[in-house]
Amino acid sequence: QVQLVESGGGLVQAGGSLRLSCAASGSIFTISAMGWYRQAPGKQRELVAEIASGSGVTNYADSVKGRFTISRDNARNTVDLQMDSLKPEDTAVYYCNAQSLRIYPDYETTLDYWGQGTQVTVSS
Repeated sequence: QVQLVESGGGLVQAGGSLRLSCAASGSIFTISAMGWYRQAPGKQRELVAEIASGSGVTNYADSVKGRFTISRDNARNTVDLQMDSLKPEDTAVYYCNAQSLRIYPDYETTLDYWGQGTQVTVSS
């Protein structure tokens, strides 16, 4: 099991910045990647950014490239999302995600764990 606790979020004006943080606990040694997703009202949950645990390779949604930065602190088992130049369309509930790789003798599988979500609201 992996537990995720998010912090940060809130209300900010367009053009402002916010920082989200996610702390992982439990079976953290199984985590292969962590990331942030978001879900706006009436829309599907979408990937915002992710970072691989081993290589540190990052991946961003096109809509946030150049504005958001994902980073990790392996010592604290945290993943942060720095959000700059925020736009009203960034308004959503943001969820921390951890992918837990489970390796068995005959196969391997990935389990997804989620945080409780944190609201980000950007006013115009």
